Amino acid sequence: MLTAYDIGDDSCRVSDGWRAELALGFRAVPGRTLLAQRRRRGPLAVQRPFYPEGGVCHVYLLHPPGGVVGGDSLQLDVDLGEGAQALLTTPGATKYYRSGGRPARQLQQLSVADGATLEWLPQENIFFPGAEVTLDTRVELHGDARCVLWEIHCLGRPVIGEAFDSGRIDSRLSLHRDGHPLLLDRLRVDRDNRRRASLLAGEAVSGMLLLSHAGEDEVAACRALLAEESEVAAAVTLIEDLLLLRYLGDSTERARRLFSAAWRRLRPMTLARAPSTPRIWAT
Repeated sequence: MLTAYDIGDDSCRVSDGWRAELALGFRAVPGRTLLAQRRRRGPLAVQRPFYPEGGVCHVYLLHPPGGVVGGDSLQLDVDLGEGAQALLTTPGATKYYRSGGRPARQLQQLSVADGATLEWLPQENIFFPGAEVTLDTRVELHGDARCVLWEIHCLGRPVIGEAFDSGRIDSRLSLHRDGHPLLLDRLRVDRDNRRRASLLAGEAVSGMLLLSHAGEDEVAACRALLAEESEVAAAVTLIEDLLLLRYLGDSTERARRLFSAAWRRLRPMTLARAPSTPRIWAT
């Protein structure tokens, strides 16, 4: 069942910000994965699905207002049924503007059933000075579900020398399999720790790529890539079968380039699938 609410509906807009919800359900049918369920309220939407590589469903997530401000509350729920194969990305960076004293909240809940594969590859989050943001991404894998995901955070706009000198960020990323935690990651930036030199070593951009069902071959492939990217501060490690590639620096472009190169190199190894770069990245 498809239920849509008009973006201009006053029920989605309250005095202190937008309320937006988007729920997507992907289901496998012979030969492809369908976006079988879509429910939205407020300014979150998707374009029509694309199939540039056959059966994998590519979907672009849209936030028409163009940025998140104080008082906004966004929730995204993604559910992949058994055997579904989906790649989700965004057309551009998500920008969190100065909050004016009211926090912005974004919750992303991603559920991947047995035999399904989720590739969650959004572009970066940019936190403007004065932004107050709570960001929570929760991933639940079931059975033999596979996932590739990355997150990139940028504090201020280093390209123009702008520092994140006011505001607060509380970003959480959790990954579970059948209810058991595989990774619990948290970034907190506030007035008490913002000026600590130890916070991200003073760098503005941090990012992490996660890959499930990885092994030493995937780690070796990442290390070979890092050897080629000698100017990039990054490291790779393996926790059981979970590969973590972390970036720290001053450039979202370098972070995206590194993660994209790693994804292209690792995708055939772990998903038995040739790289198929989303067209939206080239625009």
